[in-house]
Amino acid sequence: MNEAECSTRARALASVIEPFAGQVYFSPECHASYADLGFTASPGNANGVALPDGPAYFCSRGSLLGQVPGQLIASAFAVFNPAVVVPAVTYGWTLTDASTIEAARTGGAIGQLRRILGDAPNGIERLRDLLARAAEPGAMTGRPLFAGLLAREIPDLPLGAAWRYADRLREYRGDSHSASWTAAGFDAVEIGLLTELYWALPTKSYIRTRAWSEDELDAALGRLAGRGLIEGGALTEAGRTAREEVELATDRQCRPLIEALGDDFTDVIDLLSPMGHAIRAQHGYPASGPHDLAAARA
Repeated sequence: MNEAECSTRARALASVIEPFAGQVYFSPECHASYADLGFTASPGNANGVALPDGPAYFCSRGSLLGQVPGQLIASAFAVFNPAVVVPAVTYGWTLTDASTIEAARTGGAIGQLRRILGDAPNGIERLRDLLARAAEPGAMTGRPLFAGLLAREIPDLPLGAAWRYADRLREYRGDSHSASWTAAGFDAVEIGLLTELYWALPTKSYIRTRAWSEDELDAALGRLAGRGLIEGGALTEAGRTAREEVELATDRQCRPLIEALGDDFTDVIDLLSPMGHAIRAQHGYPASGPHDLAAARA
C-alpha cells in the first residue's frame, strides 16, 4: 500500500468513526448523568445537537487518564487553552472522581447508541471484531489518551464494545495528530488557525471553542504571517503544504491500523456509514464534524 492509499484509507476510517465514537460528547444521556454528579446541564444545543458543559467535558474525557490534575489533561488534549482547562478540572474534581465520571461517560455513550440504533444494529458483532482488530496494533508510545483507554474494560454488549474500540481508534488518531503538529513546530493556537483555513472556515471561528483570547489569536496570526504561511487572511502555498504535511504525518502513524484490516477495510466503512447517518439524523452528533470539513476542502 503506497502513501496515497494509506492516507485515503486513514482519513476515510477517521471520518466514519467520528460520529459513532464522538457522539459521547453530545449524548443527552451523558449530560444527564454529569448533571446528577453536580455539573451544569447541557448549556443548550446547536441545530438540535446538545452541547457539552465545559468542566464535565474536560473531566469526563480526562478521566481516561485517571485522577490527574488539570495540567496533565490540558497537555493531553493539546489544543485547548490551559488557563481554562486547569480551573475547570480543579472544580470538577470537587464534584466527582475519575472512576465515577468515566462510568457515567461510558454508560451515557452506550445509552445514546442504544436509543438511536437499537441494542443490536445490523452487523454489530462483525463491526466489533473488525474495530478490535484495527486497534490491536496501536502503539501506546506518546499517545496518552489512547493508552488510557487500553486500561478500560470492554463492555459486554457488542454495541458497547464496538463503541469502546472506536473510541480507542479516535483517540489514537488524535494523539498522533498532536504529535505531528508539535513535531512540525506549531503551537496550539497556530495549528488551530491554520486548520480553520485548511478547512475553508472563517478565521477565528472554530478555534473559539478552544478558549483562546483575542490577543492570543492575533499574536499567532502574526507569527504565521511572519513565517509566510498566511497572507491576506488566506493560506499561502507554503502554508497549505505545511498543514497538509501535518495530516500526512498523522496518516502515516495510522498505517498499522489500516494494514490490520486488510481486505476487510471496506466492511468497516460499509457498516459504520449508515450508523453515522442515523446518529446525525437523530441529532446525536453535529451535521458537520472536523473530518467532514476536511473532506469538503479536499
